[in-house]
Amino acid sequence: MHYNDSFSGFVNGAPPMFKLFGGLIFLIVIGGFLFVIIKGLSTWTSNNSAERIYTPCKIVDKRTEVWGGSGDSRASTNYYVTFEFNDSTRKEFYVKPSQFGLLVIGDSGELAYQGTRFLGFNRVIDGHNNTI
Repeated sequence: MHYNDSFSGFVNGAPPMFKLFGGLIFLIVIGGFLFVIIKGLSTWTSNNSAERIYTPCKIVDKRTEVWGGSGDSRASTNYYVTFEFNDSTRKEFYVKPSQFGLLVIGDSGELAYQGTRFLGFNRVIDGHNNTI
């Protein structure tokens, strides 16, 4: 008896509900992967086709999002900064850890972004520009 024969025998002999449940779980997992991939590609394409915007603003908030870290797994942290524009609207952007520490609540300057992608912040201190 070959491996394939024993596996097909197992599947053929399984109760119909087991087959249905197993197939449903398989479709949900594959569907989840496809959704994440398509959503990521859509965001990437949308950001690449968006205009690069340079606008004066002020940093009004910073936050972190920690996830994972249970058991033996490593914790990961995402970093976000909220900018307020002259018309009082706000946008929050994901920033790299190396940039997060350089951005200070209350700083004013020029924000550069493209779609939902943070490109940089040019801080203005006493009339001098400092790019981050």
